[in-house]
Amino acid sequence: MIANDTIQLNDNSSTPWQRLRGWAVVGLIIVIALLLALAGDKVQLALRYDRMLIQQGQWWRLITGHLVHGNVHHAVLNTLGTALMAALFNRTYRLKSWAVIVIVTVVSIDLGFWTLMPQLEWYVGLSGVLHGVLAAGAIAWWKTEDRILAALLTLIMIGKLTWEQTQGALPLSGDLPVVVNAHLYGALGGLLGAALCWRNLLAMKARLNATQESA
Repeated sequence: MIANDTIQLNDNSSTPWQRLRGWAVVGLIIVIALLLALAGDKVQLALRYDRMLIQQGQWWRLITGHLVHGNVHHAVLNTLGTALMAALFNRTYRLKSWAVIVIVTVVSIDLGFWTLMPQLEWYVGLSGVLHGVLAAGAIAWWKTEDRILAALLTLIMIGKLTWEQTQGALPLSGDLPVVVNAHLYGALGGLLGAALCWRNLLAMKARLNATQESA
């Protein structure tokens, strides 16, 4: 468990650098994903999740596979999703907690692929990780936002995952094949990551209540 690990990114009790660095990390992820997409197919082939090559010892693909995309359009959609997640959940977890959530989400997706989808030869994209962020954010909203908003977000997430598991990818997913199980494994990883940070989320809520009562 990470001590003192959840706080609003724009909380006045934090320093300007603490408030800025969370957004800087988001910006860095977006830039890296776009640059890798612009680098072309050779880079994608060198970095994507590839089961056969991972078996041969190229373990970095378990991480880099989530940063490369099928094409620039795919990368733009996922980076827009990253920006949206940052905007929605900027008042929830602190940077260290988000690091825990993202790591657990990546591990959950990779384990799901490796153990439950041995037929999956390759995979690219950030969308699975984004679903982990969405799940963790939905959990946090039950403590940091209006309950109606939290319930609405939770229902949207559950509805999307249910549709994908029963009907396949959403119509707006584009021409690229979508590995919908990546979204499910990512969401489960996000829930686990949020559970690991739950104690600190409660502490953050208590501090916010104390601040409001003393104001």
